[in-house]
Amino acid sequence: MNTPLLAVPVAAPILGAAITVLVGVRRELQRVVTVAVLSVMVVVAALLLARVDEHGHLVARAGGWTAPLGITLVVDRFAAIMLLVSTIVLLIVAVYAMGQAGEERERVSFHPLYLVLAAGVSTSFVTGDLFNLFVAFEMMLAASYVLITLGGRPDQVRAGMTYVVISLVASTLFITTLALLYAATGTVNMADLAIRLGEVDPALRHGFSVMLLIVFGIKAGLFPLFFWLPDSYPTAPGPVTAIFAGLLTKVGVYAIVRTQTLMFPPGRGGADWGDDLLLWVAGATMVVGVIGAIAQDDMKRILAFHIISQIGYMIMGLGLFTVAGVAAAVFYVIHHIVVKTALFLVAGLVDRRAGTARLSSVGGLVRTAPVIAALFAVPALSLAGLPPFSGFLAKFSLTDAGLASSSHAIVAVGLAVGLFTLFSMTKIWTGVFWGDPDTAPERAPQTGDRFGGPLPMVLATLCLVVVSVGFSLWAGPIHELSQRAAVDLLDSTGYIEAVLGGAAP
Repeated sequence: MNTPLLAVPVAAPILGAAITVLVGVRRELQRVVTVAVLSVMVVVAALLLARVDEHGHLVARAGGWTAPLGITLVVDRFAAIMLLVSTIVLLIVAVYAMGQAGEERERVSFHPLYLVLAAGVSTSFVTGDLFNLFVAFEMMLAASYVLITLGGRPDQVRAGMTYVVISLVASTLFITTLALLYAATGTVNMADLAIRLGEVDPALRHGFSVMLLIVFGIKAGLFPLFFWLPDSYPTAPGPVTAIFAGLLTKVGVYAIVRTQTLMFPPGRGGADWGDDLLLWVAGATMVVGVIGAIAQDDMKRILAFHIISQIGYMIMGLGLFTVAGVAAAVFYVIHHIVVKTALFLVAGLVDRRAGTARLSSVGGLVRTAPVIAALFAVPALSLAGLPPFSGFLAKFSLTDAGLASSSHAIVAVGLAVGLFTLFSMTKIWTGVFWGDPDTAPERAPQTGDRFGGPLPMVLATLCLVVVSVGFSLWAGPIHELSQRAAVDLLDSTGYIEAVLGGAAP
């Protein structure tokens, strides 16, 4: 089904970024534009999800050029789900940033960069070819290079340099892979590649699969490609860290899921090697991430390492290559976007209130800032996988799918990592909210706020916590939608036919 609405998530934030540049230092106008653009994106994403769930794949062709020529935008259920959740999170974090006395107020470039980042994220989900996916990644990276160093502190610049270098390496590998793919198949359209890759030599096809897995694995933070992440994310401004932690790694996961299921499915470059490889990578990612988290004494660094460990659960679901496993992975991805973003927003409130996020220097916030403690408790318990929160439901779905596939080893790893995750969340609770500080904070604490922080920051965090609770209350319908998305992903016929017009094998 053709619809021009698919262009809105791409064009609206780019136009909004241009407007925020034109209004310059008039910060209130910048804020109005940002909120208006992101609100429109949320509405459009909701409409797209409703239409794709009812009518099937949605397609838009720029200039009327048919695929594989020209630019094709395509959305299935998985892309629509990711688009809706990501735009909601982008809007809420923007409101949070407006309440913080930091880079959003001091830097005129914050809003244009933030909207360019939003454009890159949304374009990643709706593009139908790998070259435009590369362009979307570069949009995100160009904005993130500046956002991650806003403030200009030495630790930010040092971490930002690592982030830039690793990102450039990944981009170089990505464009090299695209050139080789085009040389071998004559196309970079993903639907067309799904057909043509079946005609190339199996060894070459496997090589392409590994190369793309490495490219997207760097962006997702997979083992052993994660080393840049724990140092880069915690040094950025609070809202930037939250959006990076919640969204950017999930764009990498989305790209892995999309390419592995569409272009290298079981029976055509996937099942004969991919299952074991992905499950091994998933298990190693879980274990390394959670061990790194336990070893930290800073709230933000603990949460940063948990980004890595939780990515392992998502890849575990993909590696099973079953409807139940992929559906669990889809549910886990959208749950984690909300929960992880909420936790980093809480970390920003803690840092502002106590003058630091180091566990040994905070303590007692459950008495002095009970609202912050409550906002932390819900997503923390969800991340640890305790019932009845969404994290428990996501992990239960993965465990059930793993047992059904007789993948007992990865299930055991997942359960063990869940216990260590609970331990690290308890460590944060004990150090930040329950105990007493052992050392002086790095900066003077900011007290006097009735709710533990500026009202926009607290309300934005509360909104995300409420959304995470909503995942628990409506887990049944959301999981059923995830199952339908998994069916789309594992049966690529509908996607190929929608893009190429009946050319599916």
